[in-house]
Amino acid sequence: MSATPSLDPEELRQVASSFGVDAAAYDRARPRYPDALIAAVADAARDAAAGPVPRVLDVGVGTGIVARQLRAAGCDVLGVDVDERMAEVARRDGFEVEVARFEEWAPSGRSFDAVTAGQTWHWVDPVAGAARAADVLRPGGALTVFWNAGDPPHDLAVAFAEVYREVLPGTPLAATGTASAETAYRQMVEAAADGLRRTGRFSAPSERRDTWERTYTRDEWLALVPTTGVATRLPAARLEPLLAGLGAAIDAAGGRFVQQGFTLSVGAVRV
Repeated sequence: MSATPSLDPEELRQVASSFGVDAAAYDRARPRYPDALIAAVADAARDAAAGPVPRVLDVGVGTGIVARQLRAAGCDVLGVDVDERMAEVARRDGFEVEVARFEEWAPSGRSFDAVTAGQTWHWVDPVAGAARAADVLRPGGALTVFWNAGDPPHDLAVAFAEVYREVLPGTPLAATGTASAETAYRQMVEAAADGLRRTGRFSAPSERRDTWERTYTRDEWLALVPTTGVATRLPAARLEPLLAGLGAAIDAAGGRFVQQGFTLSVGAVRV
């Protein structure tokens, strides 16, 4: 799925707070993150930890997708999120979640061995967010932010773009057509790296790219689309024809397709 483009601050707040419209569906549909990336984050947190169990702050914890993976890797995770509906799903899975914009969140003297953000750092001011992360990280702890993205096969991408142009003209997916998702997500990585550098409180940022592929059935893709930023606030009168058009395109392609995906990450160590 394509990334959300630059929006004014009020629009950003509205979109960032819209993902909980169906938090359970979001949790079911959104992909997890590469095991190798999660293991690297957990290992770095252990190296920085003063005690036996590394403490991680997950920014934009949402329903707990990243948090569950980090817990399975041996970390203790506290979440912060702007959406109470998303936070409640994570709490039901045993996580403590505090509801606030990260830039305004009160650490109350707490410190962490790692700070993470999966699919959320573009909703955070990159400089103010990096500064807040530096405030709560132990020296040697790292901030790591990352995004899943990917592209359907070219012919299907063409068909999808036509549906977006017909149903949602002027939206990012209608405008970008078949352009690779990596272009937009690369901009997010660069903004995050610049924010880290501008604080003067981190080592030089390092980037990572993990590749993967996933087969989506028609139903799986149509479950994912309503959880994306371009669709979370759509009324039924616009969402239904969008899903119908996308579903017809997938049916014409055989009812399923393989998405070539990747996870881009950028991180730096608190100095």
